[in-house]
Amino acid sequence: MIHFLRLSLFFLAIATAQAQQSHRQSTADYIAQYKDIAMLEMQRYGIPASIKLGQGILESGSGNSELAKNANNHFGIKCKSTWTGKTYHKDDDAKDECFRKYEKVLDSYEDHSKFLKQNQRYAFLFDLPSTDYKAWAHGLKKAGYATNPKYAELLIKTIEDNALHQFDKLSAIEDKRPVSEATGKSRDKMLYQDVTELELRDKNTRSISLRNRIKSVIANDGDTPESLAIELNMMTWQIYKYNDLKKGEQFNAGEIVYLQPKRKKAKEATHKVVDGQSIRDVSQLHGVKINRIRKLNQLDDAAEIKAGMVLKLR
Repeated sequence: MIHFLRLSLFFLAIATAQAQQSHRQSTADYIAQYKDIAMLEMQRYGIPASIKLGQGILESGSGNSELAKNANNHFGIKCKSTWTGKTYHKDDDAKDECFRKYEKVLDSYEDHSKFLKQNQRYAFLFDLPSTDYKAWAHGLKKAGYATNPKYAELLIKTIEDNALHQFDKLSAIEDKRPVSEATGKSRDKMLYQDVTELELRDKNTRSISLRNRIKSVIANDGDTPESLAIELNMMTWQIYKYNDLKKGEQFNAGEIVYLQPKRKKAKEATHKVVDGQSIRDVSQLHGVKINRIRKLNQLDDAAEIKAGMVLKLR
């Protein structure tokens, strides 16, 4: 009887291990799931999408690590003295170290951007071209992001093996108008990802870009539909309507703000929903009307989208 029980437990352990292995997310699936978020974060903060995805793959094991699964932490960011959110403890360089814990993966991606942007030791990185992933990789190692002496080489290899640098180019939205509507200054083109929240605030200007052939700006901290309407010489109802906001709702810093109605289709054919995304988030990301997304995907007004769903955008 004891021998039979041991055999049963043995085969159960094998079956469990195989089931866990089959549920491991592949690197290709990870990239498909988070590439849009990485590109948006590049536009918001100027961090190369390839670097963002490459670090996510390395630090989270393509979303399969203990920290990623239990704390939604995809970048291995530790608590530090300034962290006031939830925490998760595990052994790392030392025993029982404190790591940041997030409600959803999207929060991890955004906090990673803020962590680099607001930390003085990474400030020099933002003087580098946002398409030079090699310089960023070596810069991250120099600044001490990771203790592995080969971190830069590993990051570059991850980027090149998975062709992640293509997303840096896709994030650059060319605007070939000869004159900036915000400043009146002539220029040949503008790269959308270079217009960061900090640059807009420091220059006290509002650069208008095109997204899905729709005029848009990036919201600064403290922007409201009312203040933007005054600044951009628009009606307040237009800001609310074009961005699917209800009365009293506000913008988050770094959010895309459309100045014209969104379109019926996007440049991209589909969008894979990531954890925490709403249908409005998808609409804002691609510049497609919410009711059009619902119609294309046969979703009624009460239907909610879930992570992993692939939505048609055209």
